[in-house]
Amino acid sequence: MRALLAMPSELPGRMFDDLQLTRLAALGEIDTRRTVPDLAAAEDESLAEVEVLLTGWGSPCVDAAALARMPRLRAIVHTAGTVRFVVSEAVWERGDIVVTSSTAANAVPVAEFTLAHILLAGKRSLAQETDYRRSHEVGRPAGAGRAVGNYGSVVGLVGASRIGSLVAEHLQRFDVEVLVTDPYVGAEEIAALGATKVEPEELYSRSDVVSLHAPDVPSTRGLVSRELLALMREGTTFVNTARPALVDVEALREELVSGRLCAVLDVHDDLADDDPLWDVPTVSITPHIAGSQGNELRRLGEHALEEVRRLAAGEPPRHPVDPSRREREA
Repeated sequence: MRALLAMPSELPGRMFDDLQLTRLAALGEIDTRRTVPDLAAAEDESLAEVEVLLTGWGSPCVDAAALARMPRLRAIVHTAGTVRFVVSEAVWERGDIVVTSSTAANAVPVAEFTLAHILLAGKRSLAQETDYRRSHEVGRPAGAGRAVGNYGSVVGLVGASRIGSLVAEHLQRFDVEVLVTDPYVGAEEIAALGATKVEPEELYSRSDVVSLHAPDVPSTRGLVSRELLALMREGTTFVNTARPALVDVEALREELVSGRLCAVLDVHDDLADDDPLWDVPTVSITPHIAGSQGNELRRLGEHALEEVRRLAAGEPPRHPVDPSRREREA
């Protein structure tokens, strides 16, 4: 099986450790020291024999021109999440190319990050730390808004995506009620996650923490509207590890600057230096760190390595991308 690393030259060293690269090299004809960051510039001879492409962040798009030079291509193994910037419509139209993604692997650290912040939000950690820094007094009341603590609290998850589902599964270990809103997932499937399916209005009005886990597709732009944010009770927390385009940013800013709501924002459009959100003590702003970083990238590489092993052994892929769902998945 002839495979090719179609990605930036520095990426394999980030996604795979030495042992993983050795295992990859043993699965077929692949030079793990060679990468092809630009398919258009690759030699016709090398592309003509390729059966499997390994791609990742910054990989070239596999378009119709590239496909014409790879008649034997039968699989694209993506070491990252979304494939929409790598896999063109021409790939789906050909119909005989398996596409896999490491989205499930990348969901793990995002779900861990989200879980941590949901539990901290239950303790009103940001508000209590702010008050303590000002007063230096232990045991002061946490201030206005809902009661402090996670016992019996309500967590609302917007989207039963891979990440949203994994967060719901994690929350089964805690004494919290989990609500989920997702138009594409049935009540029974959500119940299997230990959660209850509800309409958006109920979720926002009842939840102590609302966490966003919907994909960034045209149908979800502005999903978190001004009206829904207004339903959240004073002192509750909004968590966004998805994408800023899903939220009415101006409405959210108003709610946060006023102090009525708290937030954890790991994704956001570039904030101006004078954006008032920088100075709101009950808003956590992090630079998109929830997803895989550092040694967590090895998990993505391991998922991709398993897919290559399955291809070499003639086994079905573990995490194929379903082309029929691409309009509603990131």
